[in-house]
Amino acid sequence: MPSDRFYSRVSSGLGERGLRVVGKLNVPLYRLSGGRLFGRIGRAPVLLLTTTGRRSGQPRTAPVVYLRDGERLVVIGSNAGNRHEPAWSLNLRANPDAEIEVGGSRRLVRARVTQGDERADLWRRMNAQFAGFEDYEERTDRDIAVFVLEPR
Repeated sequence: MPSDRFYSRVSSGLGERGLRVVGKLNVPLYRLSGGRLFGRIGRAPVLLLTTTGRRSGQPRTAPVVYLRDGERLVVIGSNAGNRHEPAWSLNLRANPDAEIEVGGSRRLVRARVTQGDERADLWRRMNAQFAGFEDYEERTDRDIAVFVLEPR
């Protein structure tokens, strides 16, 4: 199986537009297979995150690597280290209510951005699961948001 660093290099090489295209292909295949296809990147599990577009008001779905933390799930707005924050991250900041799909199961969540010691701990744990986030952090000057998704 390819390493996390391999996946981080590939995703970084796609650029922001390429990541959007891959995400649009990932979503229907994930849903059709109940997460058996495109449900992992390396060792890291993937969920589908549906946010409300901050400008359009329309639902927007993106595949996102996550960490399970009890009932909570943790996601990172890295956008593969690109200059801009991913749209889903901006959408969550504007409206923290969202829906997630893990495998074939859906549930409503509320997001919040972590800070301080909590952020540092979750960042470390996410990197233990998927080392690519450290690569992404090195490529950008922006602060990468770490979100906790809590059940509603």
